[in-house]
Amino acid sequence: MIYSNTDFMPSEALPFSQACENNKQPILSVLQKELVETAHVLEVGSGTGQHSVYFAPRLAHLTWQTSDVLANHVGIHAWHAAYPANNLYAPLAFDLSSDPIPVNTNVNVPYDAFFTANTLHIIAWSLVERLFALAGDTLPLGGKLIAYGPFNENGHYTSASNQQFDISLRQRDPKSGIRDKKDIIALASQHDLTLSNSYALPANNQILVFTKAD
Repeated sequence: MIYSNTDFMPSEALPFSQACENNKQPILSVLQKELVETAHVLEVGSGTGQHSVYFAPRLAHLTWQTSDVLANHVGIHAWHAAYPANNLYAPLAFDLSSDPIPVNTNVNVPYDAFFTANTLHIIAWSLVERLFALAGDTLPLGGKLIAYGPFNENGHYTSASNQQFDISLRQRDPKSGIRDKKDIIALASQHDLTLSNSYALPANNQILVFTKAD
């Protein structure tokens, strides 16, 4: 299923994340650099769908495939219906705890990039491990896994606000929490993924770009 058009303003009728609204342009500026030669992106954990409708029309050279657990599909469909783009695909069911990489049979090229935002600190570490394993198994040489969110540096918080955020995450779910960049890099290396770039973004967030190597 495919949709089509461009600009949007948030609507009270749609599920809304203020964080997505705040970070969409800084993230896009990185994606426009990192995805120049990319053909088909899988967004892992599309959430409300806000990012997908903003990024897809501004990355018109590629196709943007959304995915998430089924509970979030209604909201993603609503955003896509309100703000369609002709290179934006409806969400595929993808639960990291059990599902294989979802495939859109309407697209005749394999994924050459994965993008995920604000997921690694929410999901359990075992699911972070599975995401990197799937990326390592699926991506072609030169393919990229791009992850946005807060990260610790060498065992230390990068800000007091991140420390408070981490405490709240762990109180809600002890399996979640801000991950240390060195642990993510070490995990990636186990699956032939090398840190090729990192970007400091507003509100003490970062983008880590991992590239599939020999």
